[in-house]
Order: sequence, then C-alpha cells, then structure tokens
Amino acid sequence: MSDRARQFLPFDALKGFKEAIKKREKIKVEKVELSEDVAIELSYKLKQIKKGMIIKVIHYSDSEYIETFGMVSEFNETFGYLKIVKTKIMFSDILDIQSKELNDFTIS
Repeated sequence: MSDRARQFLPFDALKGFKEAIKKREKIKVEKVELSEDVAIELSYKLKQIKKGMIIKVIHYSDSEYIETFGMVSEFNETFGYLKIVKTKIMFSDILDIQSKELNDFTIS
C-alpha cells in the first residue's frame, strides 16, 4: 500500500527548471532618482546608524528593489556602505531605512 502512495508524490523531472522560470519572470525596474528632500532625510537617518542596530533597508539590487532586515554588522562611511549581517549595501542604492531606534526627521 505504501508503494502505491509513493507514485502520487510530487516529481520534479527537470531539476532547477522552476528556479530558472522564476528568474525569467522577474520584472526589471530602473533605479529611482531620489528627490532632494528624500536624500536629506536619508542622510539624516544614515548619520544615526550604529553597528549592532536592527534596521530594515529598501535598496536597489540586480535591477529590482528588495527589502533587507537585520542587524548592522558593519558601517563604513568612508567607502559609503553598510552591511546587514553579510549583505553589503551601498549608500547610493538605498531608497529607505526604517528602525524603531531612529529618530524621526523633522524640518524646522
């Protein structure tokens, strides 16, 4: 009886085919040019980031915008990047940063 049930298990005849199809389905988007106000707000947030903070970053990578969440493992202002765990993100690719630990930006 158990041999009969085995024939109904899912079967992937072409290993890796589903992953290849998903890559082809990815919609490529152009990188957004930040307005001056958004760039100022982003700069304000970047100045508050410290190693060990938990943040969520929306950034441009491989022709799409992705969200990376985790602990800041490295912050290098000189070379313009930060790392969330092992993911290196250039400042120029960042669209937004969110964290409970960041102060809100206000124009006075």
